[in-house]
Amino acid sequence: MSSTSRAGRPKASSRETLAEAACELFLERGYDATSVADITQRAGVSRSSFFNYFSSKSDVLWSGLDERITTAVDDLAAVPHDRDGTEVRHILSALVADFAPDSLALAMTNSSAMGLDDELEQDAALRQARLAAALADLARRSGVVSLTADIAAATWAAAVLAAVRAWAESGAGRGSVGDRFAEAVRAIARLPWSPSAI
Repeated sequence: MSSTSRAGRPKASSRETLAEAACELFLERGYDATSVADITQRAGVSRSSFFNYFSSKSDVLWSGLDERITTAVDDLAAVPHDRDGTEVRHILSALVADFAPDSLALAMTNSSAMGLDDELEQDAALRQARLAAALADLARRSGVVSLTADIAAATWAAAVLAAVRAWAESGAGRGSVGDRFAEAVRAIARLPWSPSAI
């Protein structure tokens, strides 16, 4: 038996309630004008409840992807070597599999209205760098020279974040992040500015 709110809807988890409240407030007031206290008041939870789930207000948007990146980073660290990239493709495909519309997708499609353009760009860069570092470590363990490892890792990490953004911007209910990631992987093979194209 599920409990229901006064509006008659099933009660969501505190994490979901906080994310929904944050997105509503970001749309109404803008990101900078919204405080953690505003979010907790709207969600009807305590400040300590907020910090049980999130370390900052921007983490409200990224928590779902952050969990996936943490799993991918752990999985990449567990691979002793991957000379042909099979494990990398498998781990990154798992990272983007079954990605459902969430607060991040909403923020990406409404970033200007929420006043989030700069914040999203900075936060995406941090997540991309974290994933790239784990990929570069695996590439080095696989015998790839450092410069090439860094370039390959940055490219693959960028493909993941670009796939999430393309999926969100096209309407998160249409297609999947996995489909967008598959497109990004194909694009990696056709990148402009390759030595043969110059």
